[in-house]
Amino acid sequence: MLLGTYTVTFSSKHRVAIPSQFRKDLGEKFILAKWYEGCLVLVSNDFWSALWQRLTGKEEIIVSQIRDTERFIMASAYEMELDDQGRIVIPEKLVLYAGLGEGVSFLGLGDRVEIWDEAKWSQKEKLLVSEAPKLIDKLANDRR
Repeated sequence: MLLGTYTVTFSSKHRVAIPSQFRKDLGEKFILAKWYEGCLVLVSNDFWSALWQRLTGKEEIIVSQIRDTERFIMASAYEMELDDQGRIVIPEKLVLYAGLGEGVSFLGLGDRVEIWDEAKWSQKEKLLVSEAPKLIDKLANDRR
């Protein structure tokens, strides 16, 4: 299971080391794509289909929301492979989308990893800390 937060240095050539704690679960090849809220997502090839099913549901007709989700995520997706030192090169298009700077934070979220610019993640995390009690209460009330 992919868990924890790890911050690493991002090179000027867009090369970044995948934290060793995630390499085993992700495998040698995995998918990197745009994700929501201005971050990127890493998913093992094994979990890619399951994640896609969660996003689009079981619609047999490809409605506009599914088409737009496909355009947003699938059109930005790249199959990545680790080099001998456990690194990948993130495509320029994705670097610009996520606004990646010198520090990059990897967040393990069970079946996927989010990649954030370190400063953007720090701001988001502060917001989450202040909102966490409200979020859990809303989830609990919505499930009743």
